[in-house]
Amino acid sequence: MMAGALAASMLQRFDVAQLPAAPWKNGGGSTCEVACWPVGAGFEAFDWRVSIASIVSSGPFSVFAGVDRLITLLEGDGVQLQGPGIARRLDVPLQPFAFSGDVPIDCTLLGGPSTDFNVMSRRGRVRAELHVLCADTELPAAPHGLLLALRGRWQAGDEALAAQQGLWWAGADRAWPLQSSEADAVLLAAAWHPAKA
Repeated sequence: MMAGALAASMLQRFDVAQLPAAPWKNGGGSTCEVACWPVGAGFEAFDWRVSIASIVSSGPFSVFAGVDRLITLLEGDGVQLQGPGIARRLDVPLQPFAFSGDVPIDCTLLGGPSTDFNVMSRRGRVRAELHVLCADTELPAAPHGLLLALRGRWQAGDEALAAQQGLWWAGADRAWPLQSSEADAVLLAAAWHPAKA
């Protein structure tokens, strides 16, 4: 069972511009935490976590044992990821790449600074899905999830989201009708379900 599954359900909105940035210990970039569940859980205790990272210099990624990761390039020239069994050029925006947080990864910038969207999921507790949406759709019900209007204005049920605004929910199944009338609109939709036994 997900931690906090019996707690009251919640819905929280956020604005990317208002998220505080925390610098990396190695000086290679900074991270804005978007959401974490349970709220306030440390790196050893979260079920899931979403962040936006700015990478300004090449260097190693932190290892997160027992965590599955999804990384998506948002802006910049991208990076080369290299590690045991992994050689991935991440230079095309909005194409999620999944890898294990157990693996030590070296990250090499392919040009200038890059910004990426990160989804972390505690293996054995939850499994994540990440969708890049560019058209109206119905997002199936999930007990935990996060929506980020990357470009354009979106309507998520009764919630209106401007570009760089989003919402996340936890503790109760929610399905979302998603609509946008703008041709270049993009929305990122993450959902977490209990891990299969």
